[in-house]
Amino acid sequence: MTQIAVVIPAYRPSSALVELIRALRSDCAYPIVVVDDGSGAAYADSFAQAAAISGVHVIHHHENRGKGAALKTAIQYAAAQLPGLSGVITADADGQHHPEDILRVAGAFAQSDGSLVLGARAFKGAVPLRSRVGNTLSRAVLHLLLGRKLIDTQTGLRGVPAAMLPRLAALESNGYEFELEMLLMAHHLGIPILEYPIRTIYEPGNRSSHFNPLVDSMKIYFVLLRFASVSVLTAILDNVIFYVAYQKTGHVLASQALGRGLAVIFNYWMVRRSVFYSHQRHASTLPKFLALVAVSGSASYAGIRLLGATLGIHPVVAKLMVESVLFFGNFAVQRLLIFRPARRPS
Repeated sequence: MTQIAVVIPAYRPSSALVELIRALRSDCAYPIVVVDDGSGAAYADSFAQAAAISGVHVIHHHENRGKGAALKTAIQYAAAQLPGLSGVITADADGQHHPEDILRVAGAFAQSDGSLVLGARAFKGAVPLRSRVGNTLSRAVLHLLLGRKLIDTQTGLRGVPAAMLPRLAALESNGYEFELEMLLMAHHLGIPILEYPIRTIYEPGNRSSHFNPLVDSMKIYFVLLRFASVSVLTAILDNVIFYVAYQKTGHVLASQALGRGLAVIFNYWMVRRSVFYSHQRHASTLPKFLALVAVSGSASYAGIRLLGATLGIHPVVAKLMVESVLFFGNFAVQRLLIFRPARRPS
């Protein structure tokens, strides 16, 4: 039998929290884990009412740590206290998820064979501009970087398989970016991501949301920009070493080899650990990575020579031009061939 828990992070919740819990418990036997994320004494009664409901576990943070931290606390508690857990359903406390939709997503998750199931909103009708724009941008960037088309990347209603729970609990993200990290992790672990349509619910003005459009959006997009930032840092390291070596030796090939060699060590370690979440053996990934480095380095050297001979462009400037073009090809090869998502056993 599938053992599922519903986890709800809550910060200064309205009466919608207790109403949601009562509705869920009246229609299902799923245990519910609620995390009070430092709401304060003014909200103690709401959490006391929730704790008094059979099958509800309430955990308290003494101070506000963020939605991601609350989800991690709930995940750790559910995994430790509920034996045989096959996964959790995450839901928001602000009334944006109808109890029927939560149960439908739970039903879809139970039949999904270990997939990550997202309750996808249609974003039609009176949707706050910040929510519409934020989801549109994150969808576009995820599609560009991961090759995945998702309807709703920011939904808080999700069915998360047990295979992901230990890794999610170990993530450093504590804010809204945690939910984006979850999507990246599922992709690179080869866990299918399924979307199940749910209704779109927003109260007037979206007053119950604690999402800060500026601060939290920056945190979310920093996660996405990490892909590009590693390449930029690698390029800076490569080009600085190349420039210094070229100034001292005047030899393009030796300078290229030195800069690329040191940059390769940095790049391989960073993309494997922090970008692609690869757990493949070095014996599998490293030879392919070095082959790409050799091909890319040869193409870069040839491009520098070509631009210098035909257009008289300085080697340092030529290198920047060539490397900018090669960036996109290198990323695609790493994503699709070298650090590709794991294949699930059939």
